[in-house]
Amino acid sequence: MIFAILLIVLIGALAYWRAPILAWTIGFAAWLAALQFGVSITVSPIVWGVFVVIAVVLNLPPLRRAVFTGPVFGVFKKITPAMSQTEQEAINAGTVWWDSDLFSGKPDWNKLLSFPDPKLTPEEQAFLDGPTEELCKLVDDWKITHEQMDLPEEVWSFIKSNGFLGMIIKKKYGGVEFSNYAHAKVVTKIATRGGSAAVTVMVPNSLGPGELLQHYGTEAQKDYYLPRLAKGLEIPCFALTSPYAGSDAGAIPDYGYVCRGSYTDPRSGERHENVLGVRVSWEKRWITLAPVATILGLAFKMYDPDHLLGSKEDIGITCALVPTEHEGVQIGRRHFPGGAAFMNGPTWGKDVFIPLDWIIGGKEYAGQGWRMLVECLSVGRCISLPAMSVASGKVASYTTGAYARIRDQFGLPIGKFEGVDEAMARIGGYTYQMEAAQDLALTGLDMGEKPSVLSAVIKYHNTERMRKTLNDAMDVHGGRTVVLGPRNYLARAYQAIPIAITVEGANILTRSMIIYGQGAIRCHPFVLREMKAAMASDAKEFDDAITGHIGFVVSNVFRSLWLGLTGAKLAGAPRGGETARYYKQVTRFSSAFALLSDMAMFSLGGSLKFREKLSARLGDMLSNLYIATACLKRFERDGAPKEDLAVLKWAVESNLHDIQTAMDGFLANLPNRALAFMLRRVIFPWGLTLKAPSDRIGTLVARSLMQPGGTRDRLTRGMFVSKDEQDPVGVLGPALHAVLETEPVEQKLRKLTREGKLCALTNAERLAEALDDGQINQVEFDAVTRARKLKRDVIMVDDFDKSLRHHDETLLERYVF
Repeated sequence: MIFAILLIVLIGALAYWRAPILAWTIGFAAWLAALQFGVSITVSPIVWGVFVVIAVVLNLPPLRRAVFTGPVFGVFKKITPAMSQTEQEAINAGTVWWDSDLFSGKPDWNKLLSFPDPKLTPEEQAFLDGPTEELCKLVDDWKITHEQMDLPEEVWSFIKSNGFLGMIIKKKYGGVEFSNYAHAKVVTKIATRGGSAAVTVMVPNSLGPGELLQHYGTEAQKDYYLPRLAKGLEIPCFALTSPYAGSDAGAIPDYGYVCRGSYTDPRSGERHENVLGVRVSWEKRWITLAPVATILGLAFKMYDPDHLLGSKEDIGITCALVPTEHEGVQIGRRHFPGGAAFMNGPTWGKDVFIPLDWIIGGKEYAGQGWRMLVECLSVGRCISLPAMSVASGKVASYTTGAYARIRDQFGLPIGKFEGVDEAMARIGGYTYQMEAAQDLALTGLDMGEKPSVLSAVIKYHNTERMRKTLNDAMDVHGGRTVVLGPRNYLARAYQAIPIAITVEGANILTRSMIIYGQGAIRCHPFVLREMKAAMASDAKEFDDAITGHIGFVVSNVFRSLWLGLTGAKLAGAPRGGETARYYKQVTRFSSAFALLSDMAMFSLGGSLKFREKLSARLGDMLSNLYIATACLKRFERDGAPKEDLAVLKWAVESNLHDIQTAMDGFLANLPNRALAFMLRRVIFPWGLTLKAPSDRIGTLVARSLMQPGGTRDRLTRGMFVSKDEQDPVGVLGPALHAVLETEPVEQKLRKLTREGKLCALTNAERLAEALDDGQINQVEFDAVTRARKLKRDVIMVDDFDKSLRHHDETLLERYVF
């Protein structure tokens, strides 16, 4: 009995710590020897013989390949689904980073906590405090989206002349060459003031001609275009999406064929005759900045039917730069994105001849367009839309927190009603998650990584959290944000939600196919190695990978069971105190996720990529593991402030609960029911034990939004807040302070009224009566009067004449009560 228990302990320990094959061999040999010589139990020579044979086979790679992994390799090559060129290029795009640790089942916490904290340089901080602040002051989002339907000329000029279009361009070309972190913070700040202005700034700095040129352009292309882009002399757009190919960008119908032709260069006016080039036809839709662009980045499929470039006929997706003044290029019409007024529209052309040197990178990069796009997209998806999502969270946190404390019903601030505080907890918690998730990814970018999987995670989850946050903020404000007008600081962002949900990879596609579809191959420690070995017929590499993979699966079975049985209480954590249990639970679920991932691939094989509901749940597991660790990293980066513990707990506990829910849903729907039954007993031996954040924690988060303090300041840092009390957001801060300061006087007035000592009919008359009777002094009277005026400014909505054209700015004159 003792030796049987020792055997179980030995297997568990070797598996838990992922011991190499030699350690397993020594361990079993020692156990057998102890069994025979320690307690004189005879071990059959047959047992020893079997053990020796297995040990020799496993420890001698050539023999192991001949006996075991070789036959497996033959089967693997037959069943591994073929990947298209576009799939291979997407898989190979970017790098893996912290996401590979989460896929390992054994995250290296010291690695996470040693990542440098993102910081702004003095130059970057000065840009945020100076030009970015000034730009925000120039932005009137109501006028832009309702009256002018465009940025005013002074805003366009300010953006061009102050380097906003050249944030990613290197200084040697005239750009400001900001870090990815600074780039994101500039977009975030502008977006807290107006989405149309933010989109106008972010698009030239995201996926488009500027980024593609810096990575792939010829020296001549860089020298000509980059200085002009940096100074705003050129307005770029990039035309990828077609009416017939949205998320499936690889299926674009736009094409060009190699031929000889003539053209006039619109930049120099020179005529060029009988040159080698491409005759291109395209129809693109949803192209931001297209109506005002001067330079068109164009993606199309390139063919060489006459073999003018070589033996290959289908060259592949190609990217070119075409001046919009070039003959045949059609631009100028606009789309009308809901809730925004940034320039967006179609472009088209028929048989437009362009020379080969207009291809980005020259003719050597013909056919390399898809690889170029997916590599750059892995960076851009970490920045622009996630930054706008963070901005929405900040605005929702700042405005809803203040409004819920200022506005009262039934004698209480509305934020103290539990239904409202539940919504506010989500606003604060999601805002914390969104910024933490993006900041950690930006750290990776500025370290030189291109985390393609994490970029999809952040794009999807930040924009979805933006949607939920704005929904909750609108609910709390009620009628205050139903009525459109200059005072409504939420409605335009609310209306524009579908834009972020749709672009740069539609969210449904991103969740169900991209996050896990790419992550399972890129981040898994062995799968990509096995696939590459199969494609290269490299039996030696496959042997090493599959052997490691088997050990990896065995390890995760024992780790998941042990961590589940103990509730991960015995797992290691880099920090003590209240956050230790969160690190331990992430370790537990990382092992369980790795196990489920392998079992999904094992039981479903190539059909897994068509089981989108299952792969979506696996993607949810990976995503929530990442966001939880990002929140823990943020908490440490902020100095582990105790007052932020509530919002940290809400954020991480909701992530962990979402992981548990995704795992439960995955196991409930895994087709192999016997396998699902066994996995459930391994991963959840005591059932589903984790709970969503408690009501008490949610209330603490809500209260932190409703009063000035460190948590509220950290959640809303980097947000533009006007200092003008006539501004609908600018008035919230003074109003909140005024209401809090005068609350004792207001309580006193209510008490006097209940006691019959103040008999006037209206609040205004009772206030005057209290002053006349000496119940309050002049200072208190003036403070209450000011607080009530500011409170009214916060609550009131706009009204117009019957034509809805002329807005009434004299609401205070109708102040009766």
